[in-house]
Amino acid sequence: MLLINPSLLEGVRNSTKLEDLFFYVQKAIELEHSTIPPYLTAMLSIMPEKNKEVYQLIHSVVIDEMLHMAIDSNILNALGGHPAIDKPEFIPSYPGPLPMGINEGLIVNLEMLTKDVVKNTFMEIEEPENPIDFPIKMSAMGMRAEQFATIGQYYAAIKDKIDELANDKLPGDPSLQMTTSFYPPDQLFPIYTKEDAKRAIDIIVEQGEGTTSSPIRPGGGIAHYYRFNEVYLGKRLVEDPGSELGYAYEGTLPFNQSEVFPISKNTKLSELPNGTQDEKEIKLMAEEFAYYYSKLLHGLHRTFNGEPSFINNTLGLMYDIKLIGQKLAATPFPGRPGQTVGAPFEFTDVFRGKA
Repeated sequence: MLLINPSLLEGVRNSTKLEDLFFYVQKAIELEHSTIPPYLTAMLSIMPEKNKEVYQLIHSVVIDEMLHMAIDSNILNALGGHPAIDKPEFIPSYPGPLPMGINEGLIVNLEMLTKDVVKNTFMEIEEPENPIDFPIKMSAMGMRAEQFATIGQYYAAIKDKIDELANDKLPGDPSLQMTTSFYPPDQLFPIYTKEDAKRAIDIIVEQGEGTTSSPIRPGGGIAHYYRFNEVYLGKRLVEDPGSELGYAYEGTLPFNQSEVFPISKNTKLSELPNGTQDEKEIKLMAEEFAYYYSKLLHGLHRTFNGEPSFINNTLGLMYDIKLIGQKLAATPFPGRPGQTVGAPFEFTDVFRGKA
């Protein structure tokens, strides 16, 4: 599981005023965002119209992580803080630990989808404190426990501290709250009171980890940890009245590794040659991806810093990012036989602030 630095958890618990929580909620925003590049990279590595069920499963998780980032930003605004999204250091350096992680713990790469990546990276990120060990029909698999704090415990500490320190009505400017028809109103809603904030935090945790007794998240569907386990096992988690826990992994979730592009791990712009005309065109396409991703972050920063309606300007960018990322994944990497180009999640301010 993702190992949260104990000093951060202690910092939340030692907070004596709402302003003390600004730093820790900002870290939560950064953490939620940091999972998007590895998940998106794996999703984009799937060949077009192949492994459709797995593609949709990962896509749904990416959409959820974007929701969690938005919820955290609304919470920070509601507390009176201001999300900081438009900066180079907002994008983690891959390979490396995610924000708030212990350095010698989980190292995350941007790489093609494999069952090993799902098990040893994605499920580690999403693992709850006490994962429910549902039976696997025709096979068996144990799960281990960890002694460090999980993402869920970190959020629980923030939730408890808001409950302790805040008045019923939160002090932030209500006009800064962002909602969009892209998400259901029972998942993304304005946060005006501490009860709103607590309910929003529950959505984040239960979508990622499930509850202590069920893998089902609010509004239906399976929590991220168990969805990724479906990919790893190649089986669906379904209701099973004959199981003591009410669910079991059975049936089939097909995944064909040969239908995944062999993208070069942790592709950087600086690694791409720029000699021949073909190489120049490939590098330009990679630079275009970095530009649109940076432009998306800039748009989200504007959205959560006084222009909530600007979210509508960012939706098209998400589509552009997907299209360019898919083209890169299908493009042979110059000088690296058997590998294709990965999407470079790098911040560029060359066109910063321009429409």
